[in-house]
Amino acid sequence: RLGTAIATVAILANAYTPAAFAGTTITITGNGADSDNDVQVNNTQNTNVTQNNTANFTNNIDGDANTGDNDANKNNGGDVSVKTGDASVNATVVNQANTNSASVDCCTQGDTEVKIGGNAADSNNTINLDVDNKIDVDQDNDADFTNNVKYLNAETGNNDADKNNGGDVSIETGDASVKVAASNWANANSARVGGGNGDGASMSLKILNNAADSDNDIKVNVDSDVEVDQDNDADFYNKVDGDSNTGDNDANENNGGEVSIETGDASVDVTVDNMANFNWADLNCGCVFGEGGLTVDVSGNAYDSDNNVNGDFDSNQDADQDNDADFDTNVKNSDAETGNNDANENNSGSNGDPSIETGDADVNVGVANSANMNS
Repeated sequence: RLGTAIATVAILANAYTPAAFAGTTITITGNGADSDNDVQVNNTQNTNVTQNNTANFTNNIDGDANTGDNDANKNNGGDVSVKTGDASVNATVVNQANTNSASVDCCTQGDTEVKIGGNAADSNNTINLDVDNKIDVDQDNDADFTNNVKYLNAETGNNDADKNNGGDVSIETGDASVKVAASNWANANSARVGGGNGDGASMSLKILNNAADSDNDIKVNVDSDVEVDQDNDADFYNKVDGDSNTGDNDANENNGGEVSIETGDASVDVTVDNMANFNWADLNCGCVFGEGGLTVDVSGNAYDSDNNVNGDFDSNQDADQDNDADFDTNVKNSDAETGNNDANENNSGSNGDPSIETGDADVNVGVANSANMNS
């Protein structure tokens, strides 16, 4: 189930700790003669995490439990009994809303060495280094819940014993139960950007020994973009109507003894379980190079040297995950009723007649929706 995944993700720490640039060495050495030496370094690091939640809950619950509208009516002799009990209404609504979690740890640029060596003579040496690291995590949730659990009714009969005269008229009921449980869970995002072994370190660009009519250029441009955008939108609307009734009981126009209506057991169970949207992204900042990768060496140089090293490295990781879910659940007029009971125009009960015995009316509704999931 989706819930296990959400629970696992939800314990991630919100840690945004991109490591600072370290270990960059840029050297133009020796120089001399008609030197014109330029070094230009531009390091930019942007980490931007934005997490937004919006949740609207509206719960309206109406409940009624009633152990019968009892009348024993126009009795004259003995033994008229109406006995009821047990009317129960249970409603449980649990809503949970939005969760974002982000763990960001990349932007490592280390072990870079750029060197233009011996120089001298007509030297004109230039180093240009531009390193950009950008991480952007944007996680948005929006959830609307409306639960109307209305007019829940548990009632153990509209009891009448009516126009009794002699003994033994009995209506006995009980057991009317309505249970509603609605559980809604909304949106969850979680993003981890770093955490892999791909540390993009080590780059060495050298133009060595130089001299004579040297004009040496190194130009390096390293870009790394990680962008995560996760959006959820969920609308829940649940309306549950429940009714439980153990009979509209009448014993009617009885005269002698022994008219009996016995009922009980009317039950309505409704369970609605909605879960909405879920995103999970793990990007890992895959390296441009690592493990001592990329070495450029332009060696002995001299005489009419014009040496160029030009590097352009790009690493882009992009995850975009969108969900939209609409739930509309109407469990309406769920009805459990053990009969519209009448014993009617009974006169004498010497043979033990008439008798109405009912019970056991059961309605079970289970709705479970799980919506969208990206990983």
